[in-house]
Amino acid sequence: MLFFLLEDPFVWNFPLLAGLIILCAIYIVLLRTYTEIKIYDKQPLLFFLSLTILYITIGSPLSSINHLSFSLHMIQMSLLFFVIPPLFLLGIPEASLLVIKRLNIPFLAALVTFAILFFFYHLQAVLTYLSLHSYIHNSYLLLLMVLSLLIWQPIVTEQNKRFAFLSGIVLLPACSLLILSGLFGSGTNPLLSGMMASLCITPSALNSLSILPPPFNTRADLIIAGLLMMGIHKFALLLTVRLKNKILARDLTGSG
Repeated sequence: MLFFLLEDPFVWNFPLLAGLIILCAIYIVLLRTYTEIKIYDKQPLLFFLSLTILYITIGSPLSSINHLSFSLHMIQMSLLFFVIPPLFLLGIPEASLLVIKRLNIPFLAALVTFAILFFFYHLQAVLTYLSLHSYIHNSYLLLLMVLSLLIWQPIVTEQNKRFAFLSGIVLLPACSLLILSGLFGSGTNPLLSGMMASLCITPSALNSLSILPPPFNTRADLIIAGLLMMGIHKFALLLTVRLKNKILARDLTGSG
């Protein structure tokens, strides 16, 4: 299994923690060697914040909460793909990001691919299958994380408003799927079913299990999940622009 996701949802992921600590150490060495940026400046703090949120989201026992309802699951997905990537990229010195830009990566193709995979991920049949096959599920999420970094790169480095607008448009199908499922479908939660199956809880026990009160795991929960995804994505875009402007202002004044 990929080390960055939890096999057991109720334990701390120490391999992931060790990997993130090593990444932080490498970052600090490169920062001191090739830049004049101080560790307590905004960019390093944003970098460390992104890794902290990443660990809490997928490496701590709190990560198991996302299985309990679609709305909680969507908060986790939004943090992984809409909040952590821009914070991570904002924490990287501009010169390094410009090197990535010169690679001529097809960012639009990455955006479309992400939108398609993200849409299929929230089809109940696909989500049920992935929740029962951890290797495929983890690989799928890793691919989405890589694509999300590519999506946010032109937004962070160039403040590309057109690309930011497109990123919101292509996410509408996935949001609409959840909202329409809430209006006309059911509140069945395949993630919860998969987690309980891994804990050897029988289907009859699962059907009688009520972990969270309404509106969790109801049609309203799906509607809330879709609205949360749109809201967090919009918030992330506004936050990214604001933080980028502060970093640029610091560079112009030469202060930390």
